[in-house]
Amino acid sequence: QVQLVESGGGLVQAGGSLRLSCAASGRSFSNYAMGWFRQAPGKEREFVAVISRGGRSTSYTDSVKGRFTITRDNAKNTVYLQMNSLKPDDTAVYYCAAHTWASLPREPHDYNYWGQGTQVTVSS
Repeated sequence: QVQLVESGGGLVQAGGSLRLSCAASGRSFSNYAMGWFRQAPGKEREFVAVISRGGRSTSYTDSVKGRFTITRDNAKNTVYLQMNSLKPDDTAVYYCAAHTWASLPREPHDYNYWGQGTQVTVSS
């Protein structure tokens, strides 16, 4: 069982930056691949980024490549999402999620545990 708590969301102007954190409690954080998803009002939850258990492999959705960076610190049981050059289209609730296998999944149904989400609002 893993409990996930996101933080770091807020209101930022277009072009600005935010860093999201997701703190995990429970067992064996390093056994989980960790993903970030987002959901805008009226839209489905969409994949943003994922990082492997050891942190060596990452994958991003095309719309955030070159702007967002996912990292993790297994000693601190925390995964991060550094978001730069933010755009109004990035406005959404951002969720972190844990996946119990070694792959880098992009579908929400592949994830076993979810946080409660943190709101990111980018003004134009």
